[in-house]
Amino acid sequence: MNIKKTLTILGGAVAMAFAAQVWALPTVKILATGGTIAGASASKTDVTGYKAGSLGIQTLIDAVPQMKDYAEVSGEQVVNISSNNVDTKILLTLANRVNELLADPKVDGVVITHGTDSIEETAFFLNLTVKSDKPVVMVGAMRPATAISADGPMNLLEAVQAAASPKMKGAGVTIVMNDRICAARETTKFHTSNVDTFRSPEYGFLGVMSEGEPVLYRLSTRRHTTKSEFDVKGLTTLPRVDVVFALPGGDAKLAEAAVAAGAKGIVSASMGNGSIPQGHKDFYVPLMKKGFPVVLSNRVPTGDCVLSKDYLEKGYIAAGNLSPQKSRILLQLALTKTSDPKEIARIFSEY
Repeated sequence: MNIKKTLTILGGAVAMAFAAQVWALPTVKILATGGTIAGASASKTDVTGYKAGSLGIQTLIDAVPQMKDYAEVSGEQVVNISSNNVDTKILLTLANRVNELLADPKVDGVVITHGTDSIEETAFFLNLTVKSDKPVVMVGAMRPATAISADGPMNLLEAVQAAASPKMKGAGVTIVMNDRICAARETTKFHTSNVDTFRSPEYGFLGVMSEGEPVLYRLSTRRHTTKSEFDVKGLTTLPRVDVVFALPGGDAKLAEAAVAAGAKGIVSASMGNGSIPQGHKDFYVPLMKKGFPVVLSNRVPTGDCVLSKDYLEKGYIAAGNLSPQKSRILLQLALTKTSDPKEIARIFSEY
């Protein structure tokens, strides 16, 4: 279309209205939860002794005015904390608020600022509970906003660029940091302090941010967002699920304590391919005969947890390649739908 010629023909107020429609920017809402991206310290060289969640969302927006070249941006402060304190209540609040925002036809995408310590878990939770194919982009930083080479501003800009792009429709919830577009399901934090900390070692990134545009190379085939069966609307809590770390020759004291504390399921952070000590087996098998779900995940960073026929016959549920922390989230959500171990196994095979 020749825009200039069209505007000349239309003329006056009609031309102005047409131009406004053609050049209208997408609307992106930013939900802020705190984290290092909103962290501050008295020293510009301090990248460890800062206070996370010190700055409000408007301060972050004002620090990156370039975002307004790509989207109409506004923010909401949900909480302002370090992400090690993101609890079930906050997860449910985020999921419901994201669903409310994306149900509005005027909202094109959502960005969530978040601490990196648990960003992968929040991203996976939202990937399973958001009911829209519009972009939902998680973003954080490895250095506080006051650091000399703070990575937060560029990360935030690229997160908004991604959330504003129609190319991201249907990609599920993503984490955009350090020019990478990461899938919520497969991405995990690999380094305690490096800005290039997030990795998806088995399957790679979904794509990259290049010159303000997302460039996608793959999409996840596992069920998420609009294809997910989970609905958290109206929920005020989730069933308790504990992760029990498997150690050579370990006993079941921690697993016993989890059940006594009210756990409705256990995820085992197993050695190797579902390998657990005999003391754990002796405790889990009678539990599973009563219908109590025990999911075997791996503490090994790559590879699927593929269980033998003997393990499956005893009732163990395979987590596939989900990490223990993400297996916990999926089991919590599964338990809101069913307590049948066979159905839970089906859920782990599809998500």
